[in-house]
Amino acid sequence: MTDTGPLFVSCGDLIADRRYKLAVDLAARGDFEGAADILQQTLEIAPRFATAWFALGAIRDRLGDRSGAVAAFVQASEFDPEDYHGARLQLARLNGGDTAPAMTETYVRRLFDQYAARYDTALTEHLHYRGPAILCQAIEGAMRERGRPFHFASALDLGCGTGLAGEAFRPFVDRLVGIDLSPAMITKANEKRIYDQTHVAKIEDFLADAACGKYELVLAADVFVYVNDLAPIIAGIAGILAPNGVLAFTVETHSGAGTKLLPTLRFAHGAAYLRACLADAGLSLLTLSAATARTERGVPVEGLAVVAEPSTALRARATSVV
Repeated sequence: MTDTGPLFVSCGDLIADRRYKLAVDLAARGDFEGAADILQQTLEIAPRFATAWFALGAIRDRLGDRSGAVAAFVQASEFDPEDYHGARLQLARLNGGDTAPAMTETYVRRLFDQYAARYDTALTEHLHYRGPAILCQAIEGAMRERGRPFHFASALDLGCGTGLAGEAFRPFVDRLVGIDLSPAMITKANEKRIYDQTHVAKIEDFLADAACGKYELVLAADVFVYVNDLAPIIAGIAGILAPNGVLAFTVETHSGAGTKLLPTLRFAHGAAYLRACLADAGLSLLTLSAATARTERGVPVEGLAVVAEPSTALRARATSVV
């Protein structure tokens, strides 16, 4: 998902709130200059109004006023320490550079709670999303090469959302667990009755609490695009994979090294970076192939499908612990 605007949070001043909503209406009608003027007046009344600062930054950016947008996003960030609206990401996008801040839990939860009701339609009909199908094909090919059946006793769907990956993999899994940071997404997933168990949790926290050797398959379909540093998560996954387990995920990618924040406010990961994360976690790469999991404004988004398994050394360590 791409987040381009703020979700309204009242500043507590009714006059300022009404002015803000007037500015939003003007922007919706294409009068961005008028909207910017109203927002500046609003902020004279309520100078700590983070939602209005964020909206002003977005409108100035739309008008081509980069320095003005940066100034507004700086104020939004100052008055929104949990980065509810994503001002820090906007600043990273506008300022460039080699590093980008991690998305806060508050931002990610708000983003997906906001989209939950229309998530399936947005992905499948508008973005032509096919991440689960890509992963099914990649895993099935890897299993066939090893003479293993495409079936798993237990699977964990990281960032399961509304259950699109769960629906695809349910026929090939005996026990399926889904986790997501967004309560609204989990509610939608539960309505489909796909999962044997679901949890509202941060991925890193869930992995830290899960038992070693618990899952034969761990999936992350279109999830890591919201994570800048994959190393801790991949290391956590390695700790809960069964000795014969498989990790499979999709990412968006770029030709450079490391992680890059895209204009869509999602992260792209370089192939060399992924190989390093897997190796450092004790995982052996089975498949790393080009894959287009979605389109953006009608253009295919460059991505990768990755399948890995515990290395011989990691498998030996896991067996010795058991």
